[in-house]
Amino acid sequence: MPYDEGLAERIRDLFDAREDVTEKKMFGGLAFMINGNMCCGITNEDLMLRLGADGAKDALEDPHARDMEFTGKPLRGFVYIDPEGYAEEEDLECWIGRALTFAMSLPSK
Repeated sequence: MPYDEGLAERIRDLFDAREDVTEKKMFGGLAFMINGNMCCGITNEDLMLRLGADGAKDALEDPHARDMEFTGKPLRGFVYIDPEGYAEEEDLECWIGRALTFAMSLPSK
């Protein structure tokens, strides 16, 4: 299974009212792009977030967060969240909100 389709639907529901969201297959899973910039995604059952260097550092204080390692090295500014960390809807909304805030701070592509 390349990514959790149930999680994809939950994220789609959160982005439902937005017109600047596109989906793209990447990192062996699914990514959600805001104005052409990666915001978040799913790899297997992990929630993938782009938070920037400071945001990722803050996120790693959560017990369900870990560095995103795609090629054996941490990818700067990105984290994975274990399923337990986004199981509750309010937790998923919080994580997606953090990634959305970062994505919106970037220039459109």
